[in-house]
Amino acid sequence: MCWPHALPKGFGVSWVDDDYDYLFKLVLIGDSGVGKCNLLSRFTRNEFNLESKSTIGVEFATRSITVDGKILKAQIWDTAGQERYRAITSAYYRGAVGALLVYDVTRHTTFENVSRWLRELKDHTDPNIIVMLIGNKSDLRHLVAVPTADGKAYAERESLYFMETSALEATNVDNAFAEVLTQIYHIVSRKAVEAGDDAASFVPPIYYR
Repeated sequence: MCWPHALPKGFGVSWVDDDYDYLFKLVLIGDSGVGKCNLLSRFTRNEFNLESKSTIGVEFATRSITVDGKILKAQIWDTAGQERYRAITSAYYRGAVGALLVYDVTRHTTFENVSRWLRELKDHTDPNIIVMLIGNKSDLRHLVAVPTADGKAYAERESLYFMETSALEATNVDNAFAEVLTQIYHIVSRKAVEAGDDAASFVPPIYYR
C-alpha cells in the first residue's frame, strides 16, 4: 500500500475535512510502475518514496484547493495498474468526474497502453469527464522514450489535457491536479447558469456544502 488512509492536517490549503464547498472524485489510472502512487503522495502530502511498491487494490487520499473563492475538495483514488486487479478497480471508476491518465516517459509500452486505459475509462464514466494525460518521470531526461510532442499529439487527437510531470522533483504535480479540478468546477458553474439547457448535460456526482 502507498500509505494509511489517515492523512495529517496542516499541509497545503484547506485541509480541514469538513470545510469545503464541493467534493469531486478523481481517479489515477495507467500501467503499474508509472508513478501514480507518488503523484498522489506528492500532491496530498508533499512526499515522495523511492521504495514505493505497486498498489494492491485501491488507495485514496484527499486535498482541497480554492478556486474563485470556493473550496474544492478532491477525493483521489489510485486504481491499481496491474492486470489482475482491474476487475476490482473498475467499480471505482463510477462516480468519477476527473481522471489523470499516467504513463512513464521512459517506458514506451506504458504510452502504448494509454489507449486501452482511456477506452476502459470511457466505458465506466460520463463521456464529458475531464481527463488529463500525464507523462510522468520527466526528471529522467536522459532516458526519455516518449517525446513530449507525441504526448501532446495524442492528447490533442483525443481532446485531453496534457502535462509532463515529475513526482520526484514536484514538477507540475500541483498544476496538473489543480487544472483538472478547475475545469470540473467550471463545468459545474456553467451547469448552474445554464439550468434547463440540454447542451449542459454533465451533472457530476458531487457534494455541496
